[in-house]
Order: sequence, then structure tokens, then C-alpha cells
Amino acid sequence: MSEPLVIVGNGMAAARLVDELAKVALGRYAIAVIGDEPRLAYNRVLLSSVLAGETASHDIELRPASWWRDRGVTLKYGCLATEIDVGRREVKIENEESIPFSKLILTTGSSPLRLNVPGADLAGVHTFRDSRDVDLLLTLAAQRKRVVVVGGGLLGLEAAYGLAKAGAPVTLVHLMDRLMERQLDAPAAELLKSLVERKGIEILLNANTGRIHGETRVEGVELNDGRVIDADAVIFAAGIRPNIALAKDAGIAVNRGIVVDDRLQTDAADIFAIGECAEHRGICYGLVEPAYEQARVLARHLAGSNASYGGSIVATNLKVSGVSVFSAGDFVGAEGSETIVLSDLNCGTYKKLVISEGRLTGAVLIGDVSDALWYLELIRNRQPTQRIRADMMFGRSLALQSEAA
Repeated sequence: MSEPLVIVGNGMAAARLVDELAKVALGRYAIAVIGDEPRLAYNRVLLSSVLAGETASHDIELRPASWWRDRGVTLKYGCLATEIDVGRREVKIENEESIPFSKLILTTGSSPLRLNVPGADLAGVHTFRDSRDVDLLLTLAAQRKRVVVVGGGLLGLEAAYGLAKAGAPVTLVHLMDRLMERQLDAPAAELLKSLVERKGIEILLNANTGRIHGETRVEGVELNDGRVIDADAVIFAAGIRPNIALAKDAGIAVNRGIVVDDRLQTDAADIFAIGECAEHRGICYGLVEPAYEQARVLARHLAGSNASYGGSIVATNLKVSGVSVFSAGDFVGAEGSETIVLSDLNCGTYKKLVISEGRLTGAVLIGDVSDALWYLELIRNRQPTQRIRADMMFGRSLALQSEAA
């Protein structure tokens, strides 16, 4: 008889885990997936494309219903898990139903941060995180509402781009001195800013949101320096917080995220966590690729293999506001490292490679990202690069030709 395995959360991490389990342990578990969003798992990265009208909402679904059914998965979407009873080995959902488990995996994801500023509770203040948010923002754009987006990281840029392309006048305000400061160095961020501004988005840096004006609805945003931006709506996209309440209430160890070991197990036997909600060796990654790596390791562990997760080399490889962006590894350059830079601002391209002890340790690309996965492979494999150093900047084809010569 198949062992009952319950996954709480129906996002990208959950879908990848089911896929990996089907490869290595098909039939071993009777899998139930519980998700609070009222739809099949979808690619959250593509939400801005839906907002921009470039992709239909149903086209971002990761797998059709038949795929889940063929793998024997019971899907319970539109259901909120309310309690984990560790002793009774049950998950309770909103309608008081209880689902028993032998193994439990938490893929509860994250929630958007809402800044604690006066006026944050006014009508017209929204977040950008899931498909339900997209429907709200599409309504704003259709009405040509003036929108202020707070946050110049990936989420904020994606919200701003989608809204602008859908027809809304958009101002993006960011606390830091450059966009995407966690993924880009200063020259790359400056190029990205100029490319985004060409799309009609006003960007204000070093801009600290002080309060939101309005009696009952948003009328404007006041910055700490006194500037006031007229607005009909505000979108908070200034970071995420791991969803840990379900685990914490069950007595499972949490810190910023749900604390897991190298097997992705919590301090409770046979209860695991992966994705944005998990904290491994003090790190909450908040990115898709580490979640996929964790899913691969956990599936092998659940299949009986001696698999362990040692952490991820963080990489970003996305279209940000319609601009291709890649960064990986130590893109700033630690002491003792050297950098190679190729910049063509007129063409909208920037490349920076960081080399340490004869190996590629970091990279930033804006515009031309055709060799991004090759650079990531070099970084992850710690492959010596002395023989291709002179040509590495110009891409894989030329570098490998030179190496073979």
C-alpha cells in the first residue's frame, strides 16, 4: 500500500517535487497536494507577462490537470491548510477536514511585505505576488490609473513593466541607490535603469516612502525628503517574507524561514520544507532555481537514496521589464579577484566576468545573455579557465574553438 505523503503549497516547488518523485519513486507514495490559490500550479515568474498582455493566464500553468492525475496525485486547490497536528500526523484544512500523512512537505512559499507607513491601509494599496493580484492590477491599468510601485527589485520592476505596458502611468520608487542591488553591480544597474526608463517608467532612487496620502483612497505618495507623487494606487513590491506560521504554530523550529537540515528535514521527524519558506544553513533563497535543486534532493531522499543538499549558487536569469538580465555567484568581486568588463551602452549590453584563482566565480550580463548558462556551468563546476580566459568574454563558441586549437 502506498505511503500517504502530503504537500502543503501548490506552487512551483511543489510541482517540481511531484515531477522528481515520479522519476525516482513512482507509486511509492499516495500524494495529496493542498494549495490555497483556486487554480492549478503556475509559473509565478511569468505573472508580469500576463499583466503586460504578452501571455494568457492559462498559458502559465505548469502542468495540465491530466498530468497530476496520471501521477496519482490528489489535488486540493482553493483549500487553506490551517493546522498541522504533529502527534496525530494530520493536516487540517479550512473546512475542518483532516488529511493524514506519513511524510509531510511544506512548500508554503512567501508573502509580500507591506511597508508599515501611514496610509498603508487605504483603499488602492495592493501587492504583486499571485494571479489574484494580476487581476486587480489589470483593472487599474485599464482605467489608466496613476500607479506608484514601491520597490526596485525584481518584483517591483516586473509590476512596473506590466502596468506600463498595459497602459498605466507608472512611477517606481526605490530606497536604494540602484535597481536590483542584490543581483547587479552599479554599472549594470545603471544600464538597466536607462533601458527601463525608455519604456516610459519614471524611476526615483534613494527614495524612502514616508506616507501615503488620502482620506479613504490613495491620492498620493510622500517621500521622506518631502516630495509628493500624485497617485491613484500604490503597489508594494519591496520584498517577501517566508510563510512560517503553519510550522511555527505546530511547534516546528523556525527562524526567518522554516529551519531545515541537509536532507531538507525540519526538527520534526518526516516533516520537510523546500522553496521560499525553507531556511537552510541560515539562508532563505527566495528564488526558483534553489527550490528546484531542493526538490531534486528531497525526492531522492524520499526514494531511499543518501541524498543531501549543500546549498545553491544563486543565479538570476530572467527578462526584467522586458530586458534580459543574468547574474550569478560573486558578481561584485571579492578581494583578490579580477574582473573583465565589456560594455556597449548604445546597444544596451553589459558583460562582467569575475575571476579568482584561475576560475570564473561570478558574472553579470545585461542585454545579451546567450551564454548565461555556460557561465553558470563554469561557476558551479569550478572549471579552470586559464586556456579560455582571453576569449571567454566573447562566448562559448569562440572560447571552445580557441581551447581546441
